[in-house]
Amino acid sequence: MSNHPNSAGRLRIFRRLWKPAAVGGAGGTAIAIWFEDLLLYVQEILALIFLPLMAGAIYLLDYFIFKSRMPRREDMNNFNNK
Repeated sequence: MSNHPNSAGRLRIFRRLWKPAAVGGAGGTAIAIWFEDLLLYVQEILALIFLPLMAGAIYLLDYFIFKSRMPRREDMNNFNNK
């Protein structure tokens, strides 16, 4: 007789549950990889959407900042400022 009578019970439970545990672990990994891939596609789509918006904001900022630096018609006709 064995000194540890519970070891046979543990071994029986392990034999019965290792396949569902392996399948569940592999399925969980597959879902995690799929979700990560989906997030990468969403990130790329959002980048493509926000790129023209940011370019438009930069263009407007550039226009309003440098509009005051443009020479006016009065400045071109006034030759006393030389």
